[in-house]
Amino acid sequence: MEKVVVGVIGAGRIGKLHINNLKRNPHVRLKKVSDVFADHLQEWFQKSGVEEMTKDFEDIFNDAEINSVFICSPTSTHADLIKKAARSNKHIFCEKPISFSDKETLEAYEEVKAAGVHFQVGFNRRFDKNFAEMKDRVQNEKIGDMHIVKITSRDPNPPHTDYIASSGGMFMDMSIHDFDMARYLSESEVVEVFARGTNLVDPAIGEKGDIDTAVITLTFANGALGVIDNSREAVYGYDQRIEVFGNNGALVADNETSTNLKYYHKQTVESDLPLHFFLERYNDSFITETEEFIESIIKERETKIVFKDGIMAQRIAQAAQESLENSKPVKVNDEIR
Repeated sequence: MEKVVVGVIGAGRIGKLHINNLKRNPHVRLKKVSDVFADHLQEWFQKSGVEEMTKDFEDIFNDAEINSVFICSPTSTHADLIKKAARSNKHIFCEKPISFSDKETLEAYEEVKAAGVHFQVGFNRRFDKNFAEMKDRVQNEKIGDMHIVKITSRDPNPPHTDYIASSGGMFMDMSIHDFDMARYLSESEVVEVFARGTNLVDPAIGEKGDIDTAVITLTFANGALGVIDNSREAVYGYDQRIEVFGNNGALVADNETSTNLKYYHKQTVESDLPLHFFLERYNDSFITETEEFIESIIKERETKIVFKDGIMAQRIAQAAQESLENSKPVKVNDEIR
C-alpha cells in the first residue's frame, strides 16, 4: 500500500498536534511543514518526524510527491490555501472555520468540487467516543423523536486579548464546534438562530469588540429545539456536556475527568475536576479524525465531515452574530449549489 504523503501548513499549537498524531500513522509519510517562523522552530523540527521544513507554503503545493495537505494556519488564510491545494490536486484537511466570509468559503468549495479531491474540516468533536455513541443511539431511535438538544461548552480560561482581535468572534471561533455538534446530533439543519451575549469574564474582551458569555437558541428544520451556553471562563476546568432529549428518553454525555473515583466522607462527596483543556479532553478525537481522513484517501471514500458541514456551521455562526447585534432571531440559509 502506498503511503499518503502529507504537507502541513502552519506549525502552531494545532499544527504540531496534527503532526504528532500523523507521525504515528504507518500509512503516512510526513514530507514537509511550512511556517513563516521556521527559523524559530528548528529545535522542535529536529524531533518532529517531518522530513523538511520551509518558510514558503508554495513549496508544498509545488511538490509533486505530496498528495495531501493539512491547513493549520490562521483562518484568514484558509480559503486561498484551499483553492491552491485543489488546483494542485491535493487532498485537503482544513481546520475550522473555513473562512470568515460566505463568499470566500463558497468559492473554495467550487474549487474543491471541480478538482474532485477529498476534503475534511476539523470538527474533531464528532470523533469523541461519548458523542459518537450518543449519535449512534439517536440514530437507533433510543430516545425516539428528538425534542431538545442542550450543549454546554465553557473554556477554563479566556484567550489573550491579542487573539480576540483576529479570532472572528466568539461564535466563529468557539461556538462553531457546538453548532456543528447540534447539526450532527439532531440530523437536521438549523433554520433559525437567536443569540444573546455579554461580557461577564473580562472587560478587555468587550473592548476588542467581542463577548465572553452567551446563550444561543436554535430551531431545527425537524421542529426540535437547541440550547447552547458558552463561557470563556469556567474556573473548575473545561466544561463539555451534551444532553439530547426525546419522547422516549434522554441521553447525557458528562464531563471527562482524570479518574471516575469519588471520595465519600462525612462532610461531602469529592470527585476529580473536568480535564483542563481541549488538548486533554479531546486528545483521542484528534487522533481519530486524522486516521479517518487518511483512511478516506486510501479507501477512496467520502470523508465523514464534508465541505457542507463547514459551510453550515459557519453560516450558523454568522447568523448568531447578526442576531446578537440586532437582538432578534435570524434565519439560516441552507442552500448550497
